[in-house]
Amino acid sequence: MATEVTLPQLGESVTEATITAWLFEVGDTVEADQPLFELSSDKIDTEVPAPASGVLTEIKVAVDETVDVGTVVAIIGGAEEAPAAGDGAQPAAAEVQEAEVQEADVQEAAQEPAQEPAQEPAAPAGAPAEQPAAAAGGYERTEAEAATGNGRSGEGSNVLMSPLVRRLAADNDIDLSQLQGSGEGGRITREDVESAISGGTKAVGARAPESPAGQTPKPDARQQQVAETAKTQPQKAPQPERSVPMQAGERERVEDLSRIRQRIAAKMMESMQGSAQLTTIQEADVSHIMNVRNRHKEEFKSREGVSLSPFAFLCRAALLSLRRHPTLNAIADWDAGKVKFRDYVNLGLAVDTDKGLIVPNIKRADDLTLPALVRSIAEAAGKARGNGKLQMQDIEGGTFTVTNTGSVAVLIDTPILNYPEVAILGTGAIKKRPVVVEDPAGDAIAIRHMMYLSLTYDHRLIDGADAARFVTDVKEVVETHDWQAELGY
Repeated sequence: MATEVTLPQLGESVTEATITAWLFEVGDTVEADQPLFELSSDKIDTEVPAPASGVLTEIKVAVDETVDVGTVVAIIGGAEEAPAAGDGAQPAAAEVQEAEVQEADVQEAAQEPAQEPAQEPAAPAGAPAEQPAAAAGGYERTEAEAATGNGRSGEGSNVLMSPLVRRLAADNDIDLSQLQGSGEGGRITREDVESAISGGTKAVGARAPESPAGQTPKPDARQQQVAETAKTQPQKAPQPERSVPMQAGERERVEDLSRIRQRIAAKMMESMQGSAQLTTIQEADVSHIMNVRNRHKEEFKSREGVSLSPFAFLCRAALLSLRRHPTLNAIADWDAGKVKFRDYVNLGLAVDTDKGLIVPNIKRADDLTLPALVRSIAEAAGKARGNGKLQMQDIEGGTFTVTNTGSVAVLIDTPILNYPEVAILGTGAIKKRPVVVEDPAGDAIAIRHMMYLSLTYDHRLIDGADAARFVTDVKEVVETHDWQAELGY
């Protein structure tokens, strides 16, 4: 019995993913729970296991193709269903290869001297012209190519664009052959298609229908639909024109943006466009934390097996403060007019990796002791950097994020929200500075370990005074909490 392999649900906010590699070929035998293919979504690359044992009889989605969650990407059948040579069933890769050969034949035929066609009787006026079933050379588009515009024949076939842009155009009935690409080398971008959807199409040779003098042409059904769509869709800011071509010159090099970097860029733009972000900054004296850490760091590492970082103290201070400020750990649905409050914290950690910024989170971090939190931070950061297997559940479900910009000696930063979260705390570098301290005998100048706490928040849900109270609360916990007791000493 055949088993359909579908793109799994990757999290409540993830609707699509890109197949990055197939680990088996058509005809191979696979075992249940054995990694079948790799995919990329948001900021993670992960393997997807086979749902059943059997023979991989069909691959429906090619490498680097982006599809929606729930899409059938492959078929696993019994051993008796394995395609035999000459039985007419060809692997997806072979079909693609054959199509490429046929496409090459089409191109060669186009380069040969044209033969004058035999005269055909003219079609009656108003009758649609009959289309040939296949192009020269026998190449005929598949259903998938017809739907997305992929392939050499059909609209938009000779213009450069990503599969995502082709699908967006197909879903909105946009004629790609009538678009003028604004990207490098005439590439059609997502902005070009969205402009066409909203009625601002950059058409090639497009001509407005003529109307009798003095009469205003009435919009047809398609124009009315585009106009209505434009009213409901947010307007995108105009994109600046590139002044420098993306070809390598002297002492220059051009590289492809990695998939993760492109997804980071998309998520950052989504965050900035989807929320009203503001940052408030507070100064904190972390001398108490540094003194406790210096006294116990060697014993702690021997006991727990991980280093005692000041960052863990700051995360613990934020977790303790969130109990008194639940709005900063909430999530809002502005369309429904509702806000959800959580009595738990899934603490996100912005981790700098060689692939880019990755944000795993620690589930129910507020229930952990400080030593357990130190171990969990080390484990999450290790997974993000490739020391372990980072799973989709490690990055989904975060409720509040902390980013340690001080790890690269930055004093102050204004972090961007890990949308749809409503707050993120940035911790700056710890520096020794002379400061004025209050003493029973009077004010004095002392050398203290000082740092800045930067809280970025969604001003739609959180007022400035509430943000100020929270970050000041974190400061108070940092400076006055019994950290030695937290460590168990």
